[in-house]
Amino acid sequence: MVYGQAMRERVRDDIGRLVHRGMPVEAYWRAVSDALDVAVPSEGSCLMTMDPATMLPTAEFVENGLPADSISRLVEIELREPDYTKWVDMARAGTAAASLSHVTAGDLDLSRRQREVRRPGGYSDELRVVLSSSTGTWGALTVFRETDSPYFSLSEVRLLSSLTGLISDGLRRALLLDDACADRPDTGMLVLDPDDGVDLANWEAEQWVDELGVGERAGTRLPLVIRSVASQARAIAAGERVADVGLARARVRTRTGRWVIVRGSLLGEGPLAPVAVLLEAARPAEMAPLLADMYGLTQRERRVTELVAQGLPTRQIANQLHMATYTVQDHLKSIFAKSGTGSRGDLVARLFFDQRTTSLTAPSATADD
Repeated sequence: MVYGQAMRERVRDDIGRLVHRGMPVEAYWRAVSDALDVAVPSEGSCLMTMDPATMLPTAEFVENGLPADSISRLVEIELREPDYTKWVDMARAGTAAASLSHVTAGDLDLSRRQREVRRPGGYSDELRVVLSSSTGTWGALTVFRETDSPYFSLSEVRLLSSLTGLISDGLRRALLLDDACADRPDTGMLVLDPDDGVDLANWEAEQWVDELGVGERAGTRLPLVIRSVASQARAIAAGERVADVGLARARVRTRTGRWVIVRGSLLGEGPLAPVAVLLEAARPAEMAPLLADMYGLTQRERRVTELVAQGLPTRQIANQLHMATYTVQDHLKSIFAKSGTGSRGDLVARLFFDQRTTSLTAPSATADD
């Protein structure tokens, strides 16, 4: 099926509203699955959350999936044996979405998990989506079809590929909200009424507010960044500023020098719905793009740095970026000079701290080479 612009925008708008609803992970997955089913019908779906540092699965939510006794074999294949469209391989290749039928040219049984587990269970094609953002890979979504159903089309794959950033942002928010409700250390949560009055705040949120400060304007109750993020979350949920969907967040430095990420999500629907605002210390992976901006790295230098952080040697970097090895070396010299580092290890430690590879590119990044 070929989708027109109106269909793509409808699905994007529907999911954009879900991103800012402030739902827990399972409810978010079910709502996203329902929204996607309008354009990409399937017989079942599975959301798997991951540790962004290792991409190891941490939890799964399944509808009409395989029985539990089949999962151990699937996990074994995924983590230890070669196969098509494995999550780690897709993430490393920068592939946002792929169908098994496309990568096997229609011969699904070339896939080990298909012939050993999925086909005996009555399943045919599957469409896998890596849920990655600038802060890492937080999960993966699979939609699948049963035997006798048509394979996923390339237009369906492209549609889901175009939605990965948006769906990833929603998953990240859902995970943060779950963590905050579970009293995760250092994650603050405020619930604001329509007038930005505080209905609920945990102890961590109060500490972040004190550290941010409310300024000197008389009558001010909350830091400007919190009020701005809450306002943006309401605007997005109301269908305003559609182009900015996914950006109800801000990165700000506190009076003590720490960086904090502030995110807002509407809890429910309508103009009277409260807004949940989450505050947490910025992780190294979230600071990497900002540091790249500060050092003035060009777009090409950012890509070289990302591949360095993945441990690739110069020749492999050159092959991936379609450039000569001496050009890669020239870029590295420039990167070292701009960042004040003297080796690859120093560079990765400076930008990523915990050695976690992330994307340095951002919409505001310089586009020159």
